[in-house]
Amino acid sequence: MDIILKYFPQLNDTQKQQFEALNELYKDWNSKINVISRKDIENLYEHHVLHSLGIAKVIHFTQGTEIMDLGTGGGFPGIPLAILFPDVQFHLIDSIGKKIKVATEIAAAIGLKNVTTRHCRAEEEKRQFDFVVSRAVMQLPDLMKIIRKNIRKEQHNPLPNGILCLKGGELEHEILPVRHKTMVTNLKDYFEEPYFSTKKVVYVTVN
Repeated sequence: MDIILKYFPQLNDTQKQQFEALNELYKDWNSKINVISRKDIENLYEHHVLHSLGIAKVIHFTQGTEIMDLGTGGGFPGIPLAILFPDVQFHLIDSIGKKIKVATEIAAAIGLKNVTTRHCRAEEEKRQFDFVVSRAVMQLPDLMKIIRKNIRKEQHNPLPNGILCLKGGELEHEILPVRHKTMVTNLKDYFEEPYFSTKKVVYVTVN
């Protein structure tokens, strides 16, 4: 938990309590339904919570923004972002029912009123949002084809509506088809831990 306060010291008491509660909740659920690898659960805050919050180093969402978390798994990056941005609505979807159950239960357990969940494939979700966030679920050009229908035209954020993906490693080839619409942010510029040395937030405008 200290690592979250290190980079987000402005959290209020409710947010601190919600972040603190994630540790026991994820350990408990992970023992029943494997959403985080067994050996990585001890790195929950650094590898999953803080990593998710890397998106907040790229954009501060305005009040009322609506975001879809595609392939959320157990709730990443959606749940940490929903704690950080209580005035923003998050819709978490995943094609694996038991994973979305974990995300649903954890969001309810910590009292998140700004989170909805749905067990479905991305192609089935027809609602529109300002942004789609994701953790490396697929190649960017493929992702753009699927979610283009979900990005609304009206703008009210510092960045035009689009995709914000957490990715790692070498991305030059993947980004090539959409490079004119892309901004890559290195998380090592914000987080000093070695884990983030190759981690990036990739933003792509869609409209």
